[in-house]
Amino acid sequence: MTTGTGNNYTADSITILEGLSAVRKRPAMYIGSTDARGLHHLVYEVVDNSIDEAMAGFCSKVVVKLHLDNSVTVSDNGRGIPVDMHPKEGRPAVEVVMTKLHAGGKFDNNAYKVSGGLHGVGVSCVNALSEWLEVRVKRDGQRYGQRYARGVPQEDLRVLGASEGHGTTVRFKPDEEIFETNQFSYETLRKRFEELSYLNRGLEIEFIDERSGESHTFFAEGGIRQFVKDLNSGETGIHPIVAGEGKTDGVVVDFALQYNAGYKENVLTFANNIRTKEGGTHLAGFKTALTRAINGYVKGQADLTKKMKGTALSGDDVREGLTAVVSVKLPQPQFEGQTKTKLGNSEIAGIVAGIVYDRLNVHFEENPKDVRLIIDKAVDAARARDAARRAKELVRRKGALSDNALPGKLADCQSKDPALSELFIVEGDSAGGSAKQGRDPSTQAILPLRGKILNTERTRFDKMLANKEVKALITAMGAGIGEDDTDYDKLRYHKIVIMTDADVDGAHIRTLLLTFFFRQYQKLIESGYLYIAQPPLYRAHNSRMERFIKDDAELNNFLLTRVSEDVEVRTPGGCSFKGTDIVRLMRSIETVAARIRDVETAGISRELFLGFLEYGERITPEWFEQHDGNGLRPWLAGRGYSMTAELESGDEGDRTFVVFENTNGHRTRIGAEFFGSRMYRSSWDALEAIRSECGGLSFTLDRKGETVGEGDMFDLQRMVFEEARRGLNIQRYKGLGEMNPEQLWVTTMNPENRTLLQVSIEDAEEASDAFEQLMGDRVEPRREFIVRNALAVQELDI
Repeated sequence: MTTGTGNNYTADSITILEGLSAVRKRPAMYIGSTDARGLHHLVYEVVDNSIDEAMAGFCSKVVVKLHLDNSVTVSDNGRGIPVDMHPKEGRPAVEVVMTKLHAGGKFDNNAYKVSGGLHGVGVSCVNALSEWLEVRVKRDGQRYGQRYARGVPQEDLRVLGASEGHGTTVRFKPDEEIFETNQFSYETLRKRFEELSYLNRGLEIEFIDERSGESHTFFAEGGIRQFVKDLNSGETGIHPIVAGEGKTDGVVVDFALQYNAGYKENVLTFANNIRTKEGGTHLAGFKTALTRAINGYVKGQADLTKKMKGTALSGDDVREGLTAVVSVKLPQPQFEGQTKTKLGNSEIAGIVAGIVYDRLNVHFEENPKDVRLIIDKAVDAARARDAARRAKELVRRKGALSDNALPGKLADCQSKDPALSELFIVEGDSAGGSAKQGRDPSTQAILPLRGKILNTERTRFDKMLANKEVKALITAMGAGIGEDDTDYDKLRYHKIVIMTDADVDGAHIRTLLLTFFFRQYQKLIESGYLYIAQPPLYRAHNSRMERFIKDDAELNNFLLTRVSEDVEVRTPGGCSFKGTDIVRLMRSIETVAARIRDVETAGISRELFLGFLEYGERITPEWFEQHDGNGLRPWLAGRGYSMTAELESGDEGDRTFVVFENTNGHRTRIGAEFFGSRMYRSSWDALEAIRSECGGLSFTLDRKGETVGEGDMFDLQRMVFEEARRGLNIQRYKGLGEMNPEQLWVTTMNPENRTLLQVSIEDAEEASDAFEQLMGDRVEPRREFIVRNALAVQELDI
């Protein structure tokens, strides 16, 4: 037996994590991850509690607010969390709910017949993973409140005063010590709240982003029928929407469907309002019922039976062009994990299949024209599938490993070992010619594509296989195509590199290729075989040197390094910066400049924000109450701004707002919590570091003893880069054809010094939604995307 301090394993080695410390120790076990997905999951957990109240019939409105400090408020007009003493714990029930795992009303079917929160760890996990959380409850004519810090109560439950109505308000700020990012995505949350409004007919959800001023109110009186209608907007529906609902053994099933003239299947499934991205037993039951109902109708019609020649339609055939939403609400859901991606209750498949089959049979009997249109579409899909099968066989026969079967435009490599072989997919013959001459022929193959490859997101499978460029790419790779016919063991290259120009057309072609690979070769991406080449964006040269530069960041680093030896920065306080100290100073200034750009997108002007930063004292959210703005008010008045503090009382507690008005009458209203945000704090810290080191914010730039100019830090930044560009020609590449073969080899294809981006899939469902939104048939989602992101564009290549 080995002894020693490091090998002692006794009772003292066993650590008991009390209270919510287990959640903070292993947060991913409870919310899935600590990245952006886990961050948004916190909001879902709190909102789900309000939705449970709505499903129980006690809540008609939910309000969600994103604040400037990245805290979130969720309010509802439900019954309010109980505040009376818990008989076992001896503490108010609201505190038990907020601080104890597996505590809540979800386990008692008398409180909630149906609930999305199964494990009862939701809001207590949110509390544990928040820097602070405040809960306000309106109940029995009183308003109650309590505050927590990282899951620990900071006070006893207090009575805040009399109140009318009822409901619960939770405000929390995710802990920066836990989460890799604390920036909420408005679009991600908006999409979830829109879904919830469809699934809970008559529930109003108001979503407000105080960071940008955006807001949406979701209210879907039509329920999931309206959901399907909106999903199919922009498409041509071939028949009216079919909808039905039913209840068996306490399980409520609600579904709606419509076929459109397109080819994509879009079936969304939900269990107790939770989006089950991976489907589950309810999806299996729906698919079974749909296929069975359509084939059953065909068998009952002699003319259809004759037309089909006794051949039954497959599930894939009857779901082509289908848009459907299936929602089930059940008392005891069994999800795979707390993040709820797949429903596992085995009995649900039969219940859903029975209800959907019965409702479809009735509809088909009453609406024979509708079902005929559906069957005609399914028959067309079956024929197209048969044509695709023949096309796949043709591609497979031509794609034998014999070199004679390879596309004529492919310049293949000499190596037959896939692990050593690389395929460069190149845009156009010009770049293809340079790549062929500049490559290493032993391991690098070149396949030039003519024009823009087909958008495979909008194209039926058989038509995709008939496309000349797509067929050449499939044949060159050698792995076949199709879910059942792809053999990755026959893949001829384990590095497939997309190499396109750095202009708009190149980006479009790269996106079209990524769409093709994601839809047809997802496993290839997951295996790490797909890459994107990074040709240089710039060539910097003069009579004495030549340098190829990858991107703007590298260009700035190159320019700073180049100029730092030739100039000197001086300050009125007697500080002097030379060499690497200049580079460090410039990077600090760029940090402040980047934060200012972020703040401008939040609606705060550059001049006003600089007024906050240049003020000699850091401002805190409590600062306005303690100081009454005595020092800041004259400081801002000298910059043309007046300042007024306002106190607002509401369900979420007292909030201080500050209104800043310039001489033109433009008003900016900011919640005082902004001054506790990372955006403000990091900016002030960065500027204070510059101010402390330099003795002020005025600078003079000298070159070889002569003054070039003087000004503030942004003037200095401009002057330094102007000096760095003196005597230097900087060429921005747009096309690979602009480089000769030797330059292309050295910068982009030589394994010793090239840069390749490996394509990966972090969230397949999110990726699928993005491709469908940006590359699919529907125009409206793309228009909304462009409008929403237009102001974020910094460089527009037109």
